[in-house]
Amino acid sequence: MNRKIKSPVIIAVCGKGGVGKTSISALLTRMLTEKNSNRVIAIDADPAIGLSYPLGIKVTKTVDDIRNDLIRRIERGEKTDKKELLKRLDYEIFEALKERNNLAFLAIGRPETDGCYCQVNNLLRDIIREIAGNFDFVIIDGEAGVEQINRRVMEMVTHLLLVTDASAKGRNVAATIERVARENSSFEHTGLFFNRMRDKNEVKSLQAQTDLSVIGWMLENDLIRNFDREGKCFFDLPDDNAIEFPQKKIKDFIQI
Repeated sequence: MNRKIKSPVIIAVCGKGGVGKTSISALLTRMLTEKNSNRVIAIDADPAIGLSYPLGIKVTKTVDDIRNDLIRRIERGEKTDKKELLKRLDYEIFEALKERNNLAFLAIGRPETDGCYCQVNNLLRDIIREIAGNFDFVIIDGEAGVEQINRRVMEMVTHLLLVTDASAKGRNVAATIERVARENSSFEHTGLFFNRMRDKNEVKSLQAQTDLSVIGWMLENDLIRNFDREGKCFFDLPDDNAIEFPQKKIKDFIQI
């Protein structure tokens, strides 16, 4: 991480639990890393740390592990100035960062609770912001619902990618996230992605029922479903039109 990118593209993938956000995040990561000159970091902000499986990465430490360890040291009475604290956090975050070729991965872990340790949380957020500046693309696999948006974790986001299935609940959650995000963030682009569609007629029907900008869709895909069920790496998926089609739609959304 020795070069600085002024304006990385930061994509937050959000939606209701179970609509396939992690699968879409993994496919997006795969697509962006195909170009070797792209420096890509995937940040798993879901407490379940599900993104590590389709990316084929083993998680040994999360940001929350680092935070809790630091809090325990503070509670034991260890004293350190802010400069030393920042240096220590920076080092430990770097240790938690997994890298493979042009891809880096960082897991956030469980949701933070500020309590009396808001300074620690703010420092961690600043470090993550600094890390993001070293990459061309940042993909954030968000936790389910709107809580993360409310905590302003995604205040740096440039592209809000909302994922839904055919359910009314999934579409309503996507619309709520978009509304809350606009109140708390300053992202440049937003788009709705329909996942696990039955056919194009279903897509057409759902498009007519939303005011959000629809950027693409993916039909139900048994191969992706099997890879997801068995915890296989999505980088081992064969190239086919069923995968390339939605990826191209997302490319258009990101404008690359």
